Amino acid sequence: MICSAPTPHAWAEAGSAAYRSAVPFTVLPAIDVTSGRLGVWTPSGPEPVEAFGGDPVAAARAFAAAGARWLHVVDMDLAFGGEPANLGIVERIAGQAPTVRLQISGGIDTAALARRYLGAGGDRYVLASRALADPEAAAPLVGGSAGPVLIGLEVDDGRIRGRGDGAVDLDLMGALGWLAGAGAPGFLLTAVGRVGGGAGPDAPLIRRVARVGLPVMAAGGIASLEDLRAAREAGAVGAVVGRAALDGSLDLAAALTWAAA
Repeated sequence: MICSAPTPHAWAEAGSAAYRSAVPFTVLPAIDVTSGRLGVWTPSGPEPVEAFGGDPVAAARAFAAAGARWLHVVDMDLAFGGEPANLGIVERIAGQAPTVRLQISGGIDTAALARRYLGAGGDRYVLASRALADPEAAAPLVGGSAGPVLIGLEVDDGRIRGRGDGAVDLDLMGALGWLAGAGAPGFLLTAVGRVGGGAGPDAPLIRRVARVGLPVMAAGGIASLEDLRAAREAGAVGAVVGRAALDGSLDLAAALTWAAA
């Protein structure tokens, strides 16, 4: 049985500063999946990778063995093609890596999709940035009507601009205002221009969003223990690590030990 952890709604009740002082920083290795295999995001779409023989379940087991408590699982086929093609992979990871909890992402923008991924074994999902283009329709999801959720903020040049299918172009601070009012429990903040580049987190962006007073998980450019420290010092309560976890350039076990200390 997995030990219980604070829910995103508990984060909101406690406030991000209180949460950071009471709960260890969370490092989430990413498992991006395309056509049932491991992949990475590129500006032109998903590309396969050969780490762990391309097997997302093998990667999940390895990350769990290194001490991960959460995994960030991305269905890139949903994000880029609009079809929930990797529900079976979520089920397999949930069944074969039972000691970890799963945060599911990749273009989930409706209650029906959210419930399918949660039903397949997800513990929470990330609401796609493209859903925010219609605040009235998104508000119930933001408030948790479909299940445990974080709000995805894919930010490029100070604006929310989602990757994949479904264009969105929103003022970041304006969106944060209505999201907080709609009951958002927390955010997954992705610095789009840093994804896959290993240039470190966008600390000013993290600080800007953390000032709203809700928990922020950071993604994009995080490739070292120093990057994780920088994200935490900027106000993040956790961070997603992508390529550096897959290719082994980050000592994941050491990072997880640091985060739990």
